[in-house]
Amino acid sequence: MSKPREPGTSLTLAEQQAIDEMARMRAVEELGVLDSPPSERFDRITRMARRLLGFEHVSIAFVGQDMHRTKSRVGAVPSEYARFGSFCNVAIEESGLLVVPDATQDPRFRDSPRVAGGPRLRFYAGHALEGPGGERVGTICVADTEPREFSEEQVAILKDLALWVEEELAHSREMSDSAQVQSGLLPHALVTLEGYDAAGLLRPVRAVSGDFYDWYPVRGGAAFTLADAMGKGVPAALMAATVRATMRAGSRYDGVAAAVESAAEALDADLESARTFVTMFHAHLEEETGILRYIDAGHGLTLLVRADGTTERLASLSGLPLGVGWDSEWEQGEIEMRHGDLLISVSDGVLDGLGGALDALDLVAEAVRGAPDAKSAIAAVASLVGRFPPDDMTILAVRRTPGFRS
Repeated sequence: MSKPREPGTSLTLAEQQAIDEMARMRAVEELGVLDSPPSERFDRITRMARRLLGFEHVSIAFVGQDMHRTKSRVGAVPSEYARFGSFCNVAIEESGLLVVPDATQDPRFRDSPRVAGGPRLRFYAGHALEGPGGERVGTICVADTEPREFSEEQVAILKDLALWVEEELAHSREMSDSAQVQSGLLPHALVTLEGYDAAGLLRPVRAVSGDFYDWYPVRGGAAFTLADAMGKGVPAALMAATVRATMRAGSRYDGVAAAVESAAEALDADLESARTFVTMFHAHLEEETGILRYIDAGHGLTLLVRADGTTERLASLSGLPLGVGWDSEWEQGEIEMRHGDLLISVSDGVLDGLGGALDALDLVAEAVRGAPDAKSAIAAVASLVGRFPPDDMTILAVRRTPGFRS
C-alpha cells in the first residue's frame, strides 16, 4: 500500500501527465466524435485544405485511448491507425503546429511503419485541435510521399482551418448542452392525477426545438400545454422556454383563459421584438369529473378520440396565435373526457410528415384508436410519421383510464 502524499507535495511528471490524459479523454468522449459517422461539416474543411494547400492527403482525426479515428479524409488516409509513434500523437503533445519536411531524416519518425513501410510518407504538417475546454483532442493535417517545404502562408492557412474545426466542435458542444437543458425542462411522470396517464414526445430536426409540451398540477387537477414557436433552432428554443415559464407562472390564475391572456400580455413585447408568434393548445383537466377546459390559440391540431372510436377536434375559429395581436381574445372550450377517452395534440411537424393537409389528422386518429395507454398512442403516431420528420415533431397524449373509480 502506497504512503499518503504529504500536504503541499507537488505531483510527479508522470502523475500530472496521467491526470491531463484523463481530462483529454473525457473531453473527447463528451464531444462524441470517436464513434459518430462522417460529417459534411468536416468534409468541407478537408476539401478546402486540399484546394488551398495543394496536398493530396488531408485528414481530420480525433485521438482516442490507443487509436486515431479519422473523421474526414482526402487521399490515401486510413480510417484509423495506432496512436503511439504516429505523427498526430506528437502533434497533440506539442503546442501549435508540427511540420516534418522529410520524415526519413527525423529520428522520431524514420523507423515508423508509415515512413519505412508503404505508402511511405515523407512530409507531414499537422495542427493540434483543441476542444471547448482547451484539451487537445485531435489534429488537422496534410501529408505527402515526397519531401516538401511548408511556407509561412501555408502555415497561416492551416492554422485558420484548425480554428474552423474548433469552432465547429464548440458549436456542436453548445448545441448538445442546449439539447440537454431543453430535455431537462420536459415534464416527468404525471403522478398527481389519479385515473389518468400522460406521455409526450419532442423530436427536433436540429439539436433544439421551438416546440414544447408540458404538464403540471393545478387546483383540482392538472394543466397541459403544447406550443410551437415559429422558426427552428436556438432562437425558437429560447422563445419556447420563455413561453413555458410564463405559462407556468400563469397557473396561479383560475381558468385557462386567464392563464393564456396573462401570458400573451407578458410576452407581447418579446414576441414583437423577435418578430415571431406562438401557436398553443392549453387546457385544465378536472380530475374528479373529467371536464377539460381549453384554449386553442391558432393551433388547431388537437383531437379527443372517444372510447367508442368517434373523434372530436378541439379547435377555435376565433383563436389567434400569441404575438399576432395585442388585443386578441380567446374563447374557452369545454368538453368531458370520459373513461377510456384519449386526448392527442400534435405540432405541425406531424402534419408535414403526413403530407401537410389537415386531413392528416384523420390518420392520427386512426393510429391511436384502441391504444391501451398514452405512451402507446405516442408511439403509434411517431411510427406513422417516421424517424425523420421534416419539421420539429411534438406529441402530447392524455388518457383517462377505462372504468377507473377513485
